[in-house]
Amino acid sequence: MCDIKKLVKYADGRGLTKELVIAYKEDLRTGGKYKLSSINSFLIAANRLFEYMGWYNLRVKTYHIQKEVFMPGNRDLSKSEYKRLVQAALRKGKKRLAMIIQTLCSMGIRASELSGITVECVKNGIAEIFCKGKHRKVLVPKKMRKLLLKYIKENNIDSGAVFCTSSGKAVDRSNVWREIKALGKEACVQDKKIFPHNLRHLFAKTFYEKNKDLAKLADVLGHSSIETTRIYIKTSCNEYQRQIDLMGLV
Repeated sequence: MCDIKKLVKYADGRGLTKELVIAYKEDLRTGGKYKLSSINSFLIAANRLFEYMGWYNLRVKTYHIQKEVFMPGNRDLSKSEYKRLVQAALRKGKKRLAMIIQTLCSMGIRASELSGITVECVKNGIAEIFCKGKHRKVLVPKKMRKLLLKYIKENNIDSGAVFCTSSGKAVDRSNVWREIKALGKEACVQDKKIFPHNLRHLFAKTFYEKNKDLAKLADVLGHSSIETTRIYIKTSCNEYQRQIDLMGLV
């Protein structure tokens, strides 16, 4: 209804014609107030109304938005920044947080999947992850397994989830997000780059750089669609610029 009201306001009492709807579409684009994805949402709402009313001749095409091949550089977490976050956590005496950051990044799992990192799976070297109605197995890297086994022994964790709150519950995404966010200043990492899912993106990009196997990466990340996986391996704007400059075509 909110989207349709925009069209009603633009029409301002005028009868709806194909020309008016096309002008409305162009006005949304040139007005500078909305992203093309938002404009497409407004147009889809209008088209659904036209279909319901039987005004099929009034329907207009949405804008085709080409997928970006790079992500903004100010959102891309680098490997050095990731390592600074780990070191910052250790300097602050937050060993558990340092272990969580390394676990998320080395295994490419979601923060919500940390409960699947149990004592049993660390000992076996394979974690069984249940998320979004899907089940997958994720290997624990040898170095990470060694670190986790040492952490488990030091903290006398006999069984169950390795990372728990003081109340004994498995840590959740909000716990992790707040703790990692607090490391930004100490680690000299921009606040906008610090969120748990960026560690998963770093894993994906590093995995793809080594293997160049998109299908295998999709399996590791637990994606049903490779199109979703493509989002994870976008290079930064700066890296894309460097690759273009190295082509030497000017």
